[in-house]
Order: sequence, then C-alpha cells, then structure tokens
Amino acid sequence: MPVMHAAAIEDFLDDVFPQRLGTIEAVGDGWATMGLAIEDEHLRPGGSVSGPAMMALADVCLYVAILGEIGPEPMAVTSDLNIHFLRRARGDRDLMATARLRKLGRRLAVGEIELFSHGDTDPVALVTATYALPDRDD
Repeated sequence: MPVMHAAAIEDFLDDVFPQRLGTIEAVGDGWATMGLAIEDEHLRPGGSVSGPAMMALADVCLYVAILGEIGPEPMAVTSDLNIHFLRRARGDRDLMATARLRKLGRRLAVGEIELFSHGDTDPVALVTATYALPDRDD
C-alpha cells in the first residue's frame, strides 16, 4: 500500500522539484503513471518527441513510484538510466509513462518504465533506471 498518494506527491514535488516535467495520473503499490502534454519545446526536427523529453518523463515517473513507497524524500537521486528507443514518439499526442518498481532496497531502488504516445498500445521506449536512496530510519 502506498504511503503517499498522487495529490500529496504533486504537492511535495511542487515544493522541492518545481521544474520537473509531467503530471501524475495515478500512484499505486510500486507503480506510477504520468503524462506529458507535448509542446513545441519537447519536439525535435521532424515533429517527433525528443529523447531528452522522454528521458525526463521516465526519470520523474520512477521517482514518483519510489515516493509512493518511501514517502517524501528530496535526496533520492538517479544513479543510472538506460533507454531503448523503439519507435517514433508522435509529437501530436501526449506522452504517457508507466513506472514499476522491481526492487526497493535500503540504498537502491530499481525500476522499469514504458513510454507511449497517448492512445497507442505499443511503447515508444523502454527504460530501466536505478535511484540511490539516502539512509532511512526503519
């Protein structure tokens, strides 16, 4: 059961990470979904969503899934991120992300994120990422 829900995480991120991309759609037990309304600033030449925009949404989505499990922690940081671009992310549709935690340990959290052009069933990218977690009182 999550210790933080979407609204509380949005409020927390507004305070500690206001420059983030995306909007939280839902947070569950070890997972989160987010969306990014695509604007011109997210596009590369040719009208596709840029890689940096996709990486940023994936990174924040995993952070949201982690926050759902451990609560407000501003010092959890990305230590590794690997992205596989599978197909063109359409610039005329919102970008959607679903993150799933695969391991949540004392020092590291590992997850997978799938990115989709809104309305499509095939992912545009698959991401694996690891977060380094600060010491916690358990």
